[in-house]
Amino acid sequence: MSETCPFAVAIDPMVGDLAGETARLRAAGPLARIELLGVPAWTVTEHAVARQLLVDPRLIKDINGWSLWNSGVVTRQWPLIGMIDAGRSMFTVDGAEHRRLRIKTTQALSPRRLDEIRPTIERLTVELLDAIAASGEDVVDLKEVFAYPLPMRVVGELMGVDRADHPMLLTWYKAFFSLMTPQDERLRVIDEMDVYYTELVRKKTADPTDDLTSALIFAADGGDPLTEEEVVGNLKALVAAGHETTVGLVLNTVRALLTRPEQLDKIRAGEFEWKNAVEETLRWDSPVTHLLMRFATEDITVGDTVIEKGEGVVMSYRAIGRDTAIHGDDSDAFDITRATSHRHMTFGYGPHICPGAALSRLEATIALPALFDRFPDLQLAVPVEEIRNLPVLTQNDLASFPVRLG
Repeated sequence: MSETCPFAVAIDPMVGDLAGETARLRAAGPLARIELLGVPAWTVTEHAVARQLLVDPRLIKDINGWSLWNSGVVTRQWPLIGMIDAGRSMFTVDGAEHRRLRIKTTQALSPRRLDEIRPTIERLTVELLDAIAASGEDVVDLKEVFAYPLPMRVVGELMGVDRADHPMLLTWYKAFFSLMTPQDERLRVIDEMDVYYTELVRKKTADPTDDLTSALIFAADGGDPLTEEEVVGNLKALVAAGHETTVGLVLNTVRALLTRPEQLDKIRAGEFEWKNAVEETLRWDSPVTHLLMRFATEDITVGDTVIEKGEGVVMSYRAIGRDTAIHGDDSDAFDITRATSHRHMTFGYGPHICPGAALSRLEATIALPALFDRFPDLQLAVPVEEIRNLPVLTQNDLASFPVRLG
């Protein structure tokens, strides 16, 4: 990147001031130059520009379109490489190949399957709440005992994974996302996940059951079936995206409502639905902070700015959710009565919109009312300012969430 156009924002890998960083990105928008752990990129911070670029076929997901990768400036030692070079899946290809891979995944996550899994989510939610109540503790880490295990149990049931493997998967994904993990260890974790998911796919190929993994393997639409590599790639990404997004969504909604009791009262009184709080949280405190990355196949002009061929483009969804042109001058405020709450882009837009969005919403709208019904006097156990983020650059991932059950 030219020295005459310096970085507007160096993204803080320790996530020490997410609100301040979001404000700086918004001020630098709509297309800002950023630094990601020493690597230059563009990021999108406004809704209209995101809508434009997310459907632009000149921006591709294939890492081979990235000049810094092809030149060797970025290598496998870059800590964020696993989020870009993640094997062949619907998340890393475009065009006809993307449509082929995606349609088989949407078949496996059909509305029918979501209807079928609703009782399972309700059962798993009750199991966790029962365990919390039975512990006899007054103060608990809500992330550790509820928001963290629930999505993994749900996706584990969907995939047909033995619950005994859930702690291992949680450990792997925690190490994968954390910037405190040495890169050699992260690469080892990636290899171990590849082995695990490959073995799972081979097991389900030989002995299919009624689960998402088997559905992906045997999805049929008249085209070629997914290869083993493609099924593995889709599963890895679906678990990572689905689990992490739902953890953040649940905790961020609880934090917003506990610090705004008048809005929680409106929901409890039936004036507004839980989905209003969920959509406003997705907009205002997105569980996805920065989504990596697309690459320009030719120069792309956006207003007075040119994204040069081979440059990388990030979507900063948390900043996009604060766009005043869409959400008004009070876009920095959390408000469940906001008419534009649903107009966020947390789950993406265009061909690569997240296929697991409906599942994440379903989990949150089941988990949240169940939590507040079981513990109606729930409150924060520490000042909200003491709740910190983990060093996860792409996710709005809280280190812990101490609450008093009452």
